[in-house]
Amino acid sequence: MTTTRRIVLATLAAVALPALAPAALAQSDKNWPSKPIHFVTPYPPGGSSDTITRFVGDRVAKLLGQPVIVENKPGAGATLGTAYAARLAPDGYNFFVGPTATVAVAPYMKDVGYTYESFEPVAKLASSYGLITARKDAPFSDYKGMVAYAKAHPNKLTFASNGVGSIVHMTAVLLHKDAGVQLTHVPYKGAAEAQTDLMAGRIDLMYDPVTAPRVKNGDLKGLATTSTVRNPQLPDIPTLKEQGFDMDSPSWFALFAPKGTPQPIVNRMADAVKQALEMPGVKEQLQVSALYPTYEDSATFGKTLKRDVEALRDVIQKEGLKTE
Repeated sequence: MTTTRRIVLATLAAVALPALAPAALAQSDKNWPSKPIHFVTPYPPGGSSDTITRFVGDRVAKLLGQPVIVENKPGAGATLGTAYAARLAPDGYNFFVGPTATVAVAPYMKDVGYTYESFEPVAKLASSYGLITARKDAPFSDYKGMVAYAKAHPNKLTFASNGVGSIVHMTAVLLHKDAGVQLTHVPYKGAAEAQTDLMAGRIDLMYDPVTAPRVKNGDLKGLATTSTVRNPQLPDIPTLKEQGFDMDSPSWFALFAPKGTPQPIVNRMADAVKQALEMPGVKEQLQVSALYPTYEDSATFGKTLKRDVEALRDVIQKEGLKTE
C-alpha cells in the first residue's frame, strides 16, 4: 500500500467515525434503560437525602422497568460522595441526588474537586419547608415586623445557624440583604444547641425548620415560612411573599447526572421523575422529611441552579467564607 493511499484511507476513517458515533448513540438512547440504574447519595442512610433518593428511585424503577440501586457515599461534609458521582461514567446509568449545600455552596468555599458544572441538571425534586423563628418574647410577631425592628436597631438582633457557610447561614444572609437589614450571626455546632439558646432567650432568631415543633406548641414564635407555600404543619405561618418579600430559600434536593450524559436520556429520566412525583401519596410522604415536591425539568432547573449558584457564590465572596 502506498503512503498516499494510507493517508487517504486514514482520513476517510477519521471522517467516518464521528458520523457513526451519533448513530450508535441514538441506538443506545433508544434502548435505554437496558440494565440497572445507579443513584448516588452523599449522605448515610436515614437522613432526608437518603430518604428522597430511595423514595424517588423506587418509583422511577417501576416506571422505567429497571432496578434503581442506591449507593450511600458519605464523608467530608458530603463532598466525598459528590466528587465521586461527578467522576462516574456519563453513560445514562449513573445519577446523583444532592442538596443545595453540596452542589451550589461547597465548591465555592474550598477546593472539593468539582463544581456545579461537573454535572448535567436532570430535575429538581423537592424543596424544604424553611422556617424563621424568634424567641417567645420577641418584640415582633412576623417577619415584616422583624425587618422594621432590625432597620431601627442595626446589628442588635442575633440569628443562629448550624455553622458558618451552612445553607441556613446562606439563606439568612440572602434574606437580610434583600430586606436591607443587618443582624449579627452566631454560629453553632448544631441546630439542637442553637434551639436551646433560642428558647432561653440568649439569641433572637433561627432560620431552621427543626424549630417547627416548638413553634407548634407555643414555646417559640414563627415569623415566616421561607418556602413558596405554607407548611401544612404550621398553616397559620405566612410565607415571605405573603408578607411582601419576593424571596424564598434556595434549599432544594435535585437529581443530577455526570457531565456529558446524553441529553435524550436526561430528558427521559426527568419525565420519569415528574411522573414519580405526581403519584398518589408522594406529597404526604415528603412532608415527613419537611419537604414538598417542586419539580423542574432539566432546562428550567438548569436556570434555577445557575441563579442560585451565582447568588450564593456572591455571599461567600462578600462574607469572606472561602477557606482555601
